[in-house]
Amino acid sequence: MKKVLLHICCGVCAFASIGRLKKEGFYVEGFFFNPNIHPAGEYIKRKKVAVEVSRLCNTKIIMGEYRADDWFKECRALSDECEGARRCLVCYRLRLKRTFDTCVDKEFDYFTTTLTISPHKNSEQILEIGKRLGKDKFLSLDFKKEDGFKNTMELAKKHNFYRQNYCGCVYSTKKT
Repeated sequence: MKKVLLHICCGVCAFASIGRLKKEGFYVEGFFFNPNIHPAGEYIKRKKVAVEVSRLCNTKIIMGEYRADDWFKECRALSDECEGARRCLVCYRLRLKRTFDTCVDKEFDYFTTTLTISPHKNSEQILEIGKRLGKDKFLSLDFKKEDGFKNTMELAKKHNFYRQNYCGCVYSTKKT
């Protein structure tokens, strides 16, 4: 059975993604790495949900370090950009690069990300970054297909999980 490391942007988004990967015959472990999430209280809420979803899905989870300073160093100069612009691409790359490095270090066959489940994210851009970083180790999956987003929202509602109303980035909370 091939092993895949799933970057988890938030626990809610992991629900349908884990289910799909398991249905396709993969052994799945989660990787929660999101230095973009602010404030720290928001990060803690999302981390808690990720742990609970992993438990419900009988999936192990690796916790990446919360290095907000690294994220700010990469993204501060792009703080005035609107949602979906260059700042987001830098953020995706930072998180997918760490996921790829962890995939290699822990000897997974593949890695992928839940970021593609959101209808608010450009999956093509995310998948292109993943392919550039991981080449044949990147599973190019758009999790919003096959009602992925709808299914994950239904599961979140069923379990009464906290669901955020912004991507996590402090700059995304600004009106542009």
